[in-house]
Amino acid sequence: MAGIADEIALIDIVPGLAASTALDLNHASGITGTCARCVGGDSLELVAGAEVVVVTAGRARRPGMSRADLVEVNARVIRRSAEAIRSAAPNAVVIVVTNPLDEMTVEMLRATGFPRNRVLGMAGTLDSGRFRSALAAAARVAPADVEAFALGSHGDEMAPISSRARIKGRSLDVFLSSRQVAASVREAITGGSQVVALKKSGSATIAPAHAAIELIDHIRGARTGPVPVSVMLQGEYGIEGVVLGVPAHLGAGGLVEVEELRLTAEERAALQRAGDAVRSRLRS
Repeated sequence: MAGIADEIALIDIVPGLAASTALDLNHASGITGTCARCVGGDSLELVAGAEVVVVTAGRARRPGMSRADLVEVNARVIRRSAEAIRSAAPNAVVIVVTNPLDEMTVEMLRATGFPRNRVLGMAGTLDSGRFRSALAAAARVAPADVEAFALGSHGDEMAPISSRARIKGRSLDVFLSSRQVAASVREAITGGSQVVALKKSGSATIAPAHAAIELIDHIRGARTGPVPVSVMLQGEYGIEGVVLGVPAHLGAGGLVEVEELRLTAEERAALQRAGDAVRSRLRS
């Protein structure tokens, strides 16, 4: 609807689902006026020639499940998707949404053989949005008045960065008590689980969709500045060889550079713990 693509190809293993959704979207263009055309089907060949591939394929969480519970089953899905992307869209930037997100981004990197700049995980983007929403609600201000981001793993090891968060340009303690800040951090970490518990089957879709669009806007140059995104770290923040959410600059080829911010010792330790947890889950 935002008109940011010439063509959108939808792929789903359920026969008719992607094709019907594409047709529905094309009908909507007669009202919205968007120039993007949609195609849909159940063949992975539809990724051919794509500039950006957003991968959401995989089993969704159910109430009581953690994202880590999906490692084995969704890794197989990622490897199959990666094979099609590697052969049919060898120059694409891949945005991974499938849970557990950091681990599946590692799987996508391994299976495609793409350089780290072209395989990104949509985690920090969504987590930061949830953190900003929680802070805005606690302070009773508009979300646009809040600047905040969350780093680390997309899960229990998430690290919302309170030290650099701002409300109307001022530090959090001007508007919120330490207890309110802590509650907002918990809200960001548990936000996805809350959606899963209410839906009973499946996980969040609307906020992740907006987060993916935010990344695509940075890739195409419609937005500038750092954006939280999961990337393979190569020494940034003292961490090597694991995917974590960090602030980064993006461009047409994906990752341009990771921006290293000054964090508190506690926040840096939280990042290290997140990296250790991701490595552990990949080994198990």
